[in-house]
Amino acid sequence: MTVTDTIPANPNGVAIDAIREARQAMTDNPEAAKFTWRARNRWVTGTHSVSSFEDYFGATEEQSHKRVFTFDTDHPELFAAEDNGPTPVEFLLHALAGCLTAGIASVAANRGVKLTKVTSTVEGDMDLRGILGIDKQVRNGYSSIRISFDVAGEASEEELQAIVAQSRARSAVYDVITSAVDVQISVST
Repeated sequence: MTVTDTIPANPNGVAIDAIREARQAMTDNPEAAKFTWRARNRWVTGTHSVSSFEDYFGATEEQSHKRVFTFDTDHPELFAAEDNGPTPVEFLLHALAGCLTAGIASVAANRGVKLTKVTSTVEGDMDLRGILGIDKQVRNGYSSIRISFDVAGEASEEELQAIVAQSRARSAVYDVITSAVDVQISVST
């Protein structure tokens, strides 16, 4: 009997058997692993806009979410805005925390570790002189990001540390933030 034989079907709420099947299918057919994610954004007024997430391409065909997800983004009143939602750079922190947390749950499930708690705090430092064009030597984005996890479960401290490390190693959002990504912009008028 191997460790994977004793893992429940949905440890930590993760359908690990389905993930393993999908991984094997994408190993057998690499084209199925090529996804295109989409966000559609609509300006409302001022700095307020709304993004929606409805469909994407994956597993060799168009897919749809169970429902359309919408999120407002804005700037805070401190910047003479209406504060209708988090700023785009705050969403980036949310994306990083969400990706790493999902990874922790999945890696733990794959290793047969039952988690009892996963919380995090993410902070990013930014000097707005870059965005505002005050100082061209200051970058527009974050100068540093820190994420602090509090993880508990039925495993040793070393095992939990290794689970977090494996999540970081496989995190798509961590990769996007820490690696150069080709971004192409086109404009229709």
